[in-house]
Amino acid sequence: MEYIFTLKYRLADDADADELVERLGSEGCNDALIGLGMPGRLALEFSREANSAREAIVSALADVKRAVPCAKLIEACPDFVGLSDVAAAVGMSRQNMRKLMVSSHNFPSPVHEGSAVVWHLADVLTWLDAKGAHQIEKSLLEVSSTAMQLNFAKETRQQGAMIAQDIWALTG
Repeated sequence: MEYIFTLKYRLADDADADELVERLGSEGCNDALIGLGMPGRLALEFSREANSAREAIVSALADVKRAVPCAKLIEACPDFVGLSDVAAAVGMSRQNMRKLMVSSHNFPSPVHEGSAVVWHLADVLTWLDAKGAHQIEKSLLEVSSTAMQLNFAKETRQQGAMIAQDIWALTG
C-alpha cells in the first residue's frame, strides 16, 4: 500500500543543499519531494510503498538518518491539523466540518485552543469513521495515527526527565 507523509527536520546551519539532495537520494529517499526553503530546515514529503504506515515511516526515518545523521526530527505529518485541514482530508467543506464539530457533543477535544484550534488528525478521522457517515481512507487514518504516535514519543523522550521528577511522583 502507498503511504503519504511528511517528515520535518532541523539541520546544521552549514548544510549544502545540492550535497544534501544527493545524499538523500543515494540513501533511499528518492520517493520524497525535498523542501529546503527555510535555512536550517528540511521537509520531505514521502510517497512510500510498504505493508504498513509504521513500516513506511520507520524506513523513511532510517533513510534520512543515514543520509543526514545530524538532522533532528521536528515533526511527522499529518498530525496536528485545523478544521480546514480535516475538511480537505475527507473531501468536505470547512463549513460542513464546523457544523459537525458544533453539533456533536462528542467531537474530539483539541490539543490546543487559542487563536488557532488544533486537533490530532487521527482522533478526528477515527471519530468520523465511527460515525459511519464519511468514507475515511484507511491509509490516511493509519499514517496519521502513526505520525501522532511518533510525535508523542519524540516529545516524551525530550521532556521525559522533567515530567518524571515533577509530575509522575504526584500521579502514583
